[in-house]
Amino acid sequence: MGSKRRSFSNSSSIADQNIDKKLREAIDNDNNTISDNPLLQDIKDDPSKIEAMTIQQLRTALRTAGIPPKGLKRKLVSALQSYLAKEIDGAGESSLLADKQDPSSNSDKRISMMMETKSVEDQVQDANSFSKVSKVQQSRRTVKQLQIKGKTVDVNAKMVATEQKKSACASGRMTSLTKKKASSDVDSKYVSAKNRDTLPVNLSEPWTILAHKKPQKGWIAYNPRTMRRSLPTENTKFVKILSWNVNGLRALLKLEGFSAMELAKQENFDVLCLQETKLQEKDVESIKQSLIEGYENSFWACSNTRLGYSGTAIISRIKPLSVRYGLGMSDHDSEGRVVTAEFDSFYLLSVYVPNSGDGLRRLTYRITEWDPSLSNYIKELEKSKAVILTGDFNCAHEEIDIYNPAGNRRSAGFTIEERQSFSTNFLSRGFVDTFRKQNPDVVGYTYWGYRHGARKGNKGWRLDYFLVSDAIADDVHDSFILPDVIGSDHCPIGLVLKL
Repeated sequence: MGSKRRSFSNSSSIADQNIDKKLREAIDNDNNTISDNPLLQDIKDDPSKIEAMTIQQLRTALRTAGIPPKGLKRKLVSALQSYLAKEIDGAGESSLLADKQDPSSNSDKRISMMMETKSVEDQVQDANSFSKVSKVQQSRRTVKQLQIKGKTVDVNAKMVATEQKKSACASGRMTSLTKKKASSDVDSKYVSAKNRDTLPVNLSEPWTILAHKKPQKGWIAYNPRTMRRSLPTENTKFVKILSWNVNGLRALLKLEGFSAMELAKQENFDVLCLQETKLQEKDVESIKQSLIEGYENSFWACSNTRLGYSGTAIISRIKPLSVRYGLGMSDHDSEGRVVTAEFDSFYLLSVYVPNSGDGLRRLTYRITEWDPSLSNYIKELEKSKAVILTGDFNCAHEEIDIYNPAGNRRSAGFTIEERQSFSTNFLSRGFVDTFRKQNPDVVGYTYWGYRHGARKGNKGWRLDYFLVSDAIADDVHDSFILPDVIGSDHCPIGLVLKL
């Protein structure tokens, strides 16, 4: 994390001076989201400050938040507290938080997320676990409706995980299902789709369970254990690239149990692209020295306007021919959102696309300025060689890419404007969504909010992509997701490209 949370002084004069300073900053700031407004962010970090604020300060803060400041002090305090509670807790599964979470609280939230994930793993250690995990997926029913090769099967949520068969009736047909217990994991073969083989599901791995508010016929859950492809044969030359929004690199590296070297050993990637590193220029050198051995070439873009914000990087064991930072346009290049590395046969871009924000305050900027500028930039690069564009696009392109499409029509990341812009500026201009091309009917998410057990229930969004020039789309050997890698609200994605 960037810095420790500041403690609140008991001295009223010092407190008033600090709050007045924040008030002046807030009045000058035209973006009143909690994540971008110094005053609201300050009192969000320490809500006890609200009680110490004067009536004038309370009214100014409420005006900044767009709330009419009416009534006595107690009413003003209550209104501001309610606003903060709504901003922090009200998003749930129905909105994508602007630029994710406050960096000062990432560590606690990551630990909470790990505990939630661990609780699911613990639940599947005995026969009763099947009932418990089933209730996470559907709270209103005790019977799962599942599809096996086009036939509906009713699976009793209290089925004992042993070698036995139970008949279930669906659409007038009787079907049997066998539950097995092996190596302390409860596996079942009830997930399938038309023209696909039956796929095993491990209930301790929630991403393997189809989670969607309105699933369509033929959709299945992404299971990396069965859907990832074996690497090409030894006589085939290829490059393996990983991309990950780490939501704060220093906090990730401090996380107990996480090792960048272990990830490198496990995946043996050639290049790693990072987004939302949240580093300052002064931090880069020390991070470079301690990150991953054997990857000597690393290139970092940091935000110059807001410290501990945004940031992208490319880390490679292959030395690139050249490196560029930004889009070459001052209006877009102050937040460290793009790094471009040129290799022998392609350009590789690590990109962190701006979030439209709470209230969609940056939506117009994004779809009328940022997306077209990025599109024109990569099309210019494409004149000399193919382009691989990867990163956090802050957009779930289709309904299959988000757990709750109906509840997020006007949420940042799923507005019709953002989705159309994604199509217009990238897909319609000759770039291919590699994961969707390889898996047209697969529900696979790359982002889960920290709150409301989103990851535990697999209530996510697919915001991270590998887009490639159409000229090399057929050379993509595999495009995959690593949902088991924790430490961020996003998980890594990967690409294997034959050269």
